[in-house]
Amino acid sequence: MSHRPARPAPRSRLITWLAAVGAITALALGLPGASAAADDTSPHSGPTVLTPEALIRGTLQPDAPPPGANDWKCKPTAAHPRPVVLLHATLTNAQNWIMLSPWLKKAGYCVFAPNYGGDPGSPFKATRHIPDSAREIARYVDRVLDATGARQVDLVGHSQGGGLMPRWYLRFEGGTNPANPAKNKVRRLIGLAPSNHGAGVTGLGNLTTALGLNSTVSLVVGRAYEDQMPGSRVHTTLDRDGDTQPGVDYTTIVTRYDEVVTPYTNQFLTAGPGATVRNILIQEICPQDISEHISIAFDSNALQLVLNALDPAHARPVHCSPSAPLLGG
Repeated sequence: MSHRPARPAPRSRLITWLAAVGAITALALGLPGASAAADDTSPHSGPTVLTPEALIRGTLQPDAPPPGANDWKCKPTAAHPRPVVLLHATLTNAQNWIMLSPWLKKAGYCVFAPNYGGDPGSPFKATRHIPDSAREIARYVDRVLDATGARQVDLVGHSQGGGLMPRWYLRFEGGTNPANPAKNKVRRLIGLAPSNHGAGVTGLGNLTTALGLNSTVSLVVGRAYEDQMPGSRVHTTLDRDGDTQPGVDYTTIVTRYDEVVTPYTNQFLTAGPGATVRNILIQEICPQDISEHISIAFDSNALQLVLNALDPAHARPVHCSPSAPLLGG
């Protein structure tokens, strides 16, 4: 049974909003800075405070991988036999993963974080037509499998990267083999605030949809905007045969305070034949967690849930660290 947590105090909510805006501003401005804070993080270590320097690589180094990612000589171990491919959100880049990537690397995973759906040199990626981005990821996953010798990968994504785009890849671009799920290229899909069933953007997306303005908005922010709106052609095509593919384990990690993929229940999936789904509302585990759409990718509670979903046999308790502020001195 779901239990609605007490609504956080406005001041605490504002702190988290400012932290989230700070993260996006850092990615947008891309001021030079070291990633030492991200490099020093470690899994299971409790709350991590990210300094501004760790968040502001996005423009000057928009094509660089986050710390710990893209070691093409990495070979998976028996403990972690599947490489993890991290898929960033719309209008961001691989620096989306400056916190999770080094966590996973230190935990012993081979970690890969592509930039997709955008031009080289641009900090604002994942803006192209979602089927085009899915084909791009299909080629990237094949490259990871060839380099590592692994049979499958696990996907972890944020927003578009955890929802609509990888689901399109799984269904239409060779990520799965419904006739023989043992030959799937993907074992798990873990989505942080995933855009699975329409991003209402706290009413804005619903309004642009009702007014027929999604194509116009997409001329400014990219085709991925229109694709992720409720009722889009991409949504109707993808959802026609259900949410899942046989042989894939799905996890959604969702916050009640999401302002982008709204209502937040649009992020949940329903398991079809041969698939498993775990829908996690983070406030049911950590009632005081006030992470939102952006900040969930930097929230130690949510990232512990990612680690647990990747390796359920060795899952660790979530200690419900404070989710804000993200930015420290």
